[in-house]
Amino acid sequence: MTKRALITGITGQDGSYLAELLLDKGYEVHGLVRRSSSFNRERIDPLHLDPANADRLFLHYGDLTDSTSLVNIVRAARPDEVYNLAAQSHVGVSFEMPEYTASADALGVIRLLEAVRLHAPEARFYQASTSEMFGLTAPPQNEETIFHPRSPYGAAKLHAHWACVNYREAYGLFAVSGILFNHESPRRGESFVTRKVSRAVAAIRAGRADRLTLGNLDAIRDWGYAKEYAEGMWRMLQQDRPVDYVLATGVGTTVRDFCDLAFSHVGLDWRDFVDTDPRFERPAEVPELIGDPSRAAAELGWKASTTVGELARLMVDADLESIAAL
Repeated sequence: MTKRALITGITGQDGSYLAELLLDKGYEVHGLVRRSSSFNRERIDPLHLDPANADRLFLHYGDLTDSTSLVNIVRAARPDEVYNLAAQSHVGVSFEMPEYTASADALGVIRLLEAVRLHAPEARFYQASTSEMFGLTAPPQNEETIFHPRSPYGAAKLHAHWACVNYREAYGLFAVSGILFNHESPRRGESFVTRKVSRAVAAIRAGRADRLTLGNLDAIRDWGYAKEYAEGMWRMLQQDRPVDYVLATGVGTTVRDFCDLAFSHVGLDWRDFVDTDPRFERPAEVPELIGDPSRAAAELGWKASTTVGELARLMVDADLESIAAL
């Protein structure tokens, strides 16, 4: 029988890659989208507008802050697998909107878990956890590392992470969390640092901009390719028992070095174009996040294959192509 999956956050970077993957595997895919006066479905338009997916891809209006919509969608979709990728996902914004971040990223997960527990208790549940939960803890970070979040976003995600553990232990739900380190792509939101860099490189190279302003250039992150991480999410729900996994490359790179990789790809020196401004720094910085994906490699057979240099180049190339098409 055809498997049915429900993806919250289907219009985002991860959701669009996951939807592609599941459709390729023959799934019927249901996606939760938030109602807005403006459409923001560019990432899934190729899938949604493809006649071949007319009876396999369905979109439903809903929101993690609205439990009634979640119950209705779970009832309608009758999913075998639920992937919760929706969130207020910008760390910097979470300091400005802590209450909304907690409602969407922490309580929203409990609302969805309750809907699944009551109306689809056999469904397997994936929660998008984050390396930001580790915060100030020294790397390398793995599944046994102590959490120390340094933002409202990280704290809300940690609440959701432990809620999944609780629902697994209290109700027997097949609920797992993927603790994903930074994963990027040409579909990354334009307010995230890697995409800010790649867009600026393309704009400067095309003569449409001359400067880029960033915050902390010394922050170290473990950057992988989002398309590969979608495969890891799926593999977690195919296991015999629910287990949490870290997905990462195991390689740390500073924001400064990412700038160098991106600018040098088009023959430019980043130091000629990048400024810093303390207004772009967080109230509580996270200095270094580097994951240890050993468990995922051993038990899921998953390993990141795209290097950070390759990632920077493919993101810059995609933004160069986009600017050329304007």
